[in-house]
Amino acid sequence: MLPQRFILFIVTSHPWLGNSDIPTGYYLPEVTHAYRVLSPFYTIVFASPKGGIPPMDPTSPVDDQSAAFLRDPIAMKALNNSIKLECVNSQDFAAIFYPGGNGPMFDLPHHPTSQKIAREVYEAGGIVGAVCHGSAGISNVKLSNGEYLISGKDVTGFSNAEEEQMGQKNHMPFLLEDQLMVNGGKYTKSKGNWENHVVVDGTLVTGQNPASATETAQEMLNLLTRCRK
Repeated sequence: MLPQRFILFIVTSHPWLGNSDIPTGYYLPEVTHAYRVLSPFYTIVFASPKGGIPPMDPTSPVDDQSAAFLRDPIAMKALNNSIKLECVNSQDFAAIFYPGGNGPMFDLPHHPTSQKIAREVYEAGGIVGAVCHGSAGISNVKLSNGEYLISGKDVTGFSNAEEEQMGQKNHMPFLLEDQLMVNGGKYTKSKGNWENHVVVDGTLVTGQNPASATETAQEMLNLLTRCRK
């Protein structure tokens, strides 16, 4: 049986692109598009390494869905009062979701509490989802048997080609596509950059880029609905 009707969004607390003075953080549409899909059915709880107000990448576009989110006092209160990861009880959540933005590349890949939460949710039969650079949050998660969560599984995330096109590769601590494969993931990507691409492998759902956020959340919802029947 799945836990209560809560989904945890784990967002970054990292505000700068590496050691540069270029501001970054979470990418707004990847939060808001997933929130729009999941929030009618589940209560969304936000958590981050430091808690409080997580930094938003200032290059984030504000489309209609994002504008609606920014006007929603419930959504904004939840986001701007993100709880510290150390205060999260994984048993409270049916699923976790890692939105992207460049920030997660720096503070989530090796965060022990984030990894613990992901492992516990996954091993309890919950859904683990990530989109774009959010896949960095699951890239190094190990299960209780010592194997990487992504090992042998179909997985995706921000591609090397997209990173190259963004021109920020030199600021990154690693290339996400490479890291996912190093830890045993069967990485796939869209034919062209920035195209929607989502893969589902059991209870693991990953999306490649911002265009994939809505479908990633929809596939998570499909799995949650199926598991509750």
